[in-house]
Amino acid sequence: MPERTIPALRAAIAAHAPELLADFEANWQSKIADTHDISAAPAFLARWWGEYALARDPDLDRHVRDLEERAAQSADPDKARAFLEKAAQIHSQASLLGPGE
Repeated sequence: MPERTIPALRAAIAAHAPELLADFEANWQSKIADTHDISAAPAFLARWWGEYALARDPDLDRHVRDLEERAAQSADPDKARAFLEKAAQIHSQASLLGPGE
């Protein structure tokens, strides 16, 4: 993981997960650049930190997307909840990674 700054994260996304870059840039524009609301920066960084952490591990990213898809398709609310809880747990673990991990 890069240094925990928006410029370092953007550079890492551009280099290692370019498929995320357009969404990253659009989200930056709508949440911070267009609004001039720097108070949104911590939430922006947290969201994209987790997105990048998953994207750099394609197998884990596919697993999380599969869990989310299975939840969306499940007719059983308990199974859907279990799938989403597992996906959320993985997202949470990914967001805890620090620079250099």
